[in-house]
Amino acid sequence: MAIADTLKDNQMRFMNLMHRTVLTVSGGRIGTSIGSMPVYKVTTTGRKSGQPRTIMLTAPVTEGDTYVFVASKGGDDRDPDWYRNLVANPEIRVEPADGGPAVDLVARTASVDEKSELWPRIVDAYKGYEGYQQGTDRDIPVVIAEPAG
Repeated sequence: MAIADTLKDNQMRFMNLMHRTVLTVSGGRIGTSIGSMPVYKVTTTGRKSGQPRTIMLTAPVTEGDTYVFVASKGGDDRDPDWYRNLVANPEIRVEPADGGPAVDLVARTASVDEKSELWPRIVDAYKGYEGYQQGTDRDIPVVIAEPAG
């Protein structure tokens, strides 16, 4: 792995740790949303370790008990580890950062048609996603997480 990739990965880990710390220290008063997007603690199963891995993610689109996440990694040319984990093990746990109840869901990558329908809504929620997509040759995956069955 190139040094630049290692630095980017460490920066992302640090930002995630800081987000969790601010959320905890503020007693949940700060960090439960970013702009209009709610924040969730998403737990995947590590594809190599088999251990739980939790990351803070925004959901630009939520409908009932269906959540949409964007595997942008800030426009990096690589998929984020959390995305690679859920591709290998699609059963995930989603917990609202505001302390709401956690739910167990099954995640999948949106089809081309689903992504084309969701993408304008995603960009409406956060304009930065459009810039992330323009800054990489990678087709940024959109993840749909919903109850099993």
